[in-house]
Amino acid sequence: MTQARTVRISKYLSKHLRHEPGRIGVELDPQGWVDIGTLLAASAAHGFPFSREELDHVVATNDKRRFAVEDGRVRARQGHSVPVDLGLPATEPPPYLYHGTVARNVAAIRAEGLRPMNRHHVHLSADRATAERVGARRGRPVILSVDAGAMHRAGHAFLVTDNGVWLTAAVPPPFLRFPG
Repeated sequence: MTQARTVRISKYLSKHLRHEPGRIGVELDPQGWVDIGTLLAASAAHGFPFSREELDHVVATNDKRRFAVEDGRVRARQGHSVPVDLGLPATEPPPYLYHGTVARNVAAIRAEGLRPMNRHHVHLSADRATAERVGARRGRPVILSVDAGAMHRAGHAFLVTDNGVWLTAAVPPPFLRFPG
């Protein structure tokens, strides 16, 4: 499978498993899972056919491990804007986590903190390198440090996905450290 095809399928899965499952007539269960056969049939019926082998390839090779397959079902690991309960337990975070953004967002973040926007959670990284890659998708990255230990002590809940993405409802400005 070509890299271009892999990227197209990955984007298609992200859109329909995280944001718009109803657009192709599928319904996610409460934990975000959908039967693979149902997804493949719905995708084909809506003009974007792909095979189980292609799906497995995308799941296995996605650099961010965005998707999970289990018992004939598939789901996005995080990033949903539709209601799902990923079943992740609250977890004590490391002392600091990181968030990659771009300069044009910094003023709003200083004022409002990090908000989930159209998602259920703010996404944080355990290391600066990952946060830098995330921020670089939209331009020159600015890396923010999050005092996750202090947030946790103040009662903020954290979750961590199987692919190492840390999730929290929001990060208020006092818990953020800005570069320079």
